[in-house]
Amino acid sequence: MCKSLPIQRLVSGGQTGVDRAALDIAIALHISHGGWCPRNRLSEDGRIPETYRLTETDSGEYPDRTRRNILDSHGTLILYQSQLHGGTKLTWQLAKKLGMPYQLTDLHRAWRTPPIRRWITDHKITVLNVAGPRESSHPGIGEQAARFLKGLLTPLQTR
Repeated sequence: MCKSLPIQRLVSGGQTGVDRAALDIAIALHISHGGWCPRNRLSEDGRIPETYRLTETDSGEYPDRTRRNILDSHGTLILYQSQLHGGTKLTWQLAKKLGMPYQLTDLHRAWRTPPIRRWITDHKITVLNVAGPRESSHPGIGEQAARFLKGLLTPLQTR
């Protein structure tokens, strides 16, 4: 078995839910973070806080930031609950279309992090894009994603 690589940078779009959970976990684990967000730091709850080191796109459209985050990372981890919808489904479709590595993880199933760590190692992912649903469409997903990501990323950072 190959030794897992530490994640050097975590990328996300800054939306509520999975995106913010990923950025919060990156900050908590002292992992460099960033990514693209829509112009004016647009999110469903207003302006994305400046705490998150995100770069605004020229567009206020979410698909532009999604595409840029996929391309600016080595792989995309897509967290969801049961089914892909909306922007989460778009992330999966764009990653496939762009030929970029992606990993779908249903948070309603058993949380098995070793296969995802192998995926990270196999694809030599040191810049990880994390995407998934917003909080309003999936209440509680931010907290669920944070617990999952902490369990996934903590061991990778301590090697």
